[in-house]
Amino acid sequence: MTAPPATIAATPAGLPTARQVRTHLRQARRRHHEHSLGDVLGDAYVMVLFVGMYGWFAISASRDMLDSPTVGQAEPGVRWWLAVATLLAGAGLAWRGLRALGPLLVTPATQSWVTSAPVDRRAWLAPRLAVLLAGAAAGTAALGVAVAALGGVNDPAALGWAAAAGAGWGAAALALSVVAQGSRTGRRWPTLAGAAPMVAAAVITGLVVLTGRLGDGLPRPASTPTVALAAVGVPLAVAGTILAVRALPRVDRATLTTGAQFANAAATATILLDPSLLTGLVESRRWRRIGRVRSSRFLPGPGWWALLQADVRRLRRHPSALLIWAALIGVQYAAALALPGLAGAAQVVLAYVAADRLTGGLRSISRSPGLRRALGGSDALLRGIHVVVPALGAGLWWLLTLPTVDPGPQWLAPTLALGVVAAAFRAGTRPPIDYGGATVNTPFGMIPVDLLRQGSRGPALLAVLVLVQLFLG
Repeated sequence: MTAPPATIAATPAGLPTARQVRTHLRQARRRHHEHSLGDVLGDAYVMVLFVGMYGWFAISASRDMLDSPTVGQAEPGVRWWLAVATLLAGAGLAWRGLRALGPLLVTPATQSWVTSAPVDRRAWLAPRLAVLLAGAAAGTAALGVAVAALGGVNDPAALGWAAAAGAGWGAAALALSVVAQGSRTGRRWPTLAGAAPMVAAAVITGLVVLTGRLGDGLPRPASTPTVALAAVGVPLAVAGTILAVRALPRVDRATLTTGAQFANAAATATILLDPSLLTGLVESRRWRRIGRVRSSRFLPGPGWWALLQADVRRLRRHPSALLIWAALIGVQYAAALALPGLAGAAQVVLAYVAADRLTGGLRSISRSPGLRRALGGSDALLRGIHVVVPALGAGLWWLLTLPTVDPGPQWLAPTLALGVVAAAFRAGTRPPIDYGGATVNTPFGMIPVDLLRQGSRGPALLAVLVLVQLFLG
């Protein structure tokens, strides 16, 4: 255990500088570091080679799939505008992810020894900001090149402009999220910054679907505005970086540690293959943000009727679930226009996602034996009551999206709809993962077969439904 920063050689004012603290910690880590610089560079080389090789293979395979007769040919303008809507929606989701992470975060040890001490906050966080900006710029530059290549661009100059646009906007988004992290509570511009691209994506998708159903669809622009995007994104990134550096002293410890909690939950859920570790944290945060609700009486009736009303009221207090449920209807119509040959498979997958958004009550009672004992009744009765809302939601969603697919045999659509409800029920009632199951030694390493079986409860049945739809639809 390292000594607190007070033992480090201090400045004449009696306080250590951020550089002195960082140097002391770096020296302490080196005494316990077992890997050489060559090992680190070798691992980085393998990772870059792996991402580049398989990334380009994925891009080539996706281009071949879009051009194949099996998928079906769509209007170029339809796919272009839907790609724009997808990028805008992805930008909105990325902003929400950055806001959830911080994006600046510190470990509990750093919080105790450094951020709680009178160390210059800006000098301590500036190197972290530089690393995050470089990583965001590199990642979004690669994403820009991938999107341009997926659209059929092969000119090196055009790919360079796409990389510049992606790097500029990625760095700008991260810098502005740091500014939002350091802003006072109650400011609305961070929320508006995340909602604006989502609303724009919804409007574009709606226009594409309406024009595609009524006519030939929106025309594709003569040229892609990558130069304009780069001309706006790079100066915005510079301005955002300046504002972010100025906002570093205002980033408090609460926001730094909140992001660390979310990152630790995400890493643990990935390693243990248990997404409930992350979804549980997200759900608890969501309910804490609600804070206070207005209570009202239930309609009189038996116990199961009160529980059903409680499940419906849960959705009323969680409007984002209904919003996502409705948004997926537009996504299905857009997928039917962009990928006609895969419209049926998309309907099955999106119906499962829509039903899963309505299974909050089912997941709550399935993961809490104490809650089931307090409510009374058998487990089958409680789970049957809480599957009513997801089943009705999946059935209504399926009826609203029937015009997007070929009807096929009369028995196919009801069977697939019931299968989607069953898959959502199996996923919502999954018990806690048991890590003591069997593993198999293969040439690719040890594979935890039982762990994968438990994690695929629900999605495995969904995969079967997708295959049935592809072969019989």
